[in-house]
Parts: sequence; structure tokens; C-alpha cells
Amino acid sequence: MIEIKGITKTYGKKQNAFLALDNISFEIPDGTTIAIIGKSGSGKSTLMHAMSGLDRPEIGEVVIDGENILTLKQRQIDAFRASKMSFIFQSFFIQPNETCYDNVVLPLEIAEVPRGERRAKVEAALAAVELTDKIKSKAANLSGGQKQRLAIARAIVNEPKILFADEPTGNLDSTTGEVVEDFLFNYSKENNATLIVVTHDADLANKCDAQIEIVDGKIHSTKGLKKTSEGKAA
Repeated sequence: MIEIKGITKTYGKKQNAFLALDNISFEIPDGTTIAIIGKSGSGKSTLMHAMSGLDRPEIGEVVIDGENILTLKQRQIDAFRASKMSFIFQSFFIQPNETCYDNVVLPLEIAEVPRGERRAKVEAALAAVELTDKIKSKAANLSGGQKQRLAIARAIVNEPKILFADEPTGNLDSTTGEVVEDFLFNYSKENNATLIVVTHDADLANKCDAQIEIVDGKIHSTKGLKKTSEGKAA
């Protein structure tokens, strides 16, 4: 369970202050696929950063499995994120001059997975996205769709229970995008993992179990989420 409680985030100070998130609260049950939607500048990516501990809001709590990660020290948050979360971005963020193996093994190295266990995990992740034959290929030589699948392999190699995807198909054609979407939703279903998709793509959002629309830093509407006794989305 992910519980977001009264998250408020401001950038800048005094007359230059900008309220990016304004008292955001909701709950996401384990294994849910949820889309955070909104126009550019609405606060949806800021919300993802707050939920994952990449950014610290001034007010509020992010409670994951009963622990408020915002009370942790930075090193503890980094370790928590490495063990339970992964990220996929529109721009891939892979290392082009490294092989597919070297790209995918990186999260295992960060998480200090024993060296003897890494090869099998990397091979399984690449097999899951149908890139087994590219294990020794440099990432720069892959097509756009293959690069995004490589990014997914890197994201799932540690078997995260929470997967964040920020515009994961934004740089792909529709056919390749559907393939990538299928990988993400299948991973969520097969591993009871929570998939949080930040997107402006209505078709992708409609494939999710639930949706939260952010407008000017506030929750404008929700779909597929129950209401708590306080009337907040859950």
C-alpha cells in the first residue's frame, strides 16, 4: 500500500514561490496500475518525484508498507528505492556505449546483489523483453523500441514492487508503444507490482485500473479509486 498524505511542494521563495503540489492525498493498493494525468506543468512529474523520494515536499507523508519514507535520511531513502522501486523514462537514460548486459546489471551493482547471482538475473530480464540476442550489443546500436525495452529490462531486473513510468511511450511509434505497454502491464500482473504511469496519453491512461488527474498542483478528479472516510481518493 502506498499512502500519500497531504503532500505540498513549493519551489522558489517569497514573491517567486510556485506551489507545485497543493495538499495531495490518496492511497494506492498493492498491485494497482494507476495513471497520473494532466497537462504539462500540472505537477504530475513533481508528484512522482515526491512519491519516490527523489524530491522532498515541505509538508506531508509518503507511507509505503507502513513506513513514511520522508522521515528517512537520504542514504536510507536511496537504499529503500534501490530495493523496492524502479523507473522508466521517455528518454530511456541508458548508457549508449555500454553493452545491454552492462546497462541491465547496473541496478544489481547498486543494490549490492552478490556477483554470482547477477548474470542469471540479467539474462532473465533481457529474456522478458525479448532482447536475449542483444546481450553483448552496444545500446547505441539498438532501435528506439529496443532501447525502451532495454530500459524496462534494467528497471525490472531487481524485481521491484513499485514501478514508475514517466511517459514511457512518448518517443515511440504506436505499434512499438503498444508492445512496451504490454510488457509493463504484464509485469505488474505477474508480480503483483504497483505500476504508476505519468502520462498525457488518454489511451494509455484508460488501460490502467485507476486514474488521478492533476490540475495546477491539485487533484482535479479520480477514476477507479475508492473514497476514504475523509472523502479523499483511496
